[in-house]
Amino acid sequence: MRKAFKMKLYEGMAAEYEKRHNQLWDEMKDMIHEYGGTNYSIFLDKETNVLYGYLEIESEEKWNDSANTAICRKWWDFMADIMETNQDNSPVSVDLDEVFHLD
Repeated sequence: MRKAFKMKLYEGMAAEYEKRHNQLWDEMKDMIHEYGGTNYSIFLDKETNVLYGYLEIESEEKWNDSANTAICRKWWDFMADIMETNQDNSPVSVDLDEVFHLD
């Protein structure tokens, strides 16, 4: 399954966001793969500070379970100071509907 979503950075946090992802913890990489995530990319619209994420997942249910892991919660806490988050520090994330695909 292909999954796309958007999130939003706080103003002036693009460089820090990229830095943190370039140093992504091995435990976080392992968790993403363990919960069926592959081919993961995040893109930034510098004019709006909107992030667009894309990844391929085995199933929506398995991927959603990753939110309950300690490492995911730790990552959310680590990122909360630079992007819009919910009360539990999960990123405010809006799923995007696929309207076209070409292999």
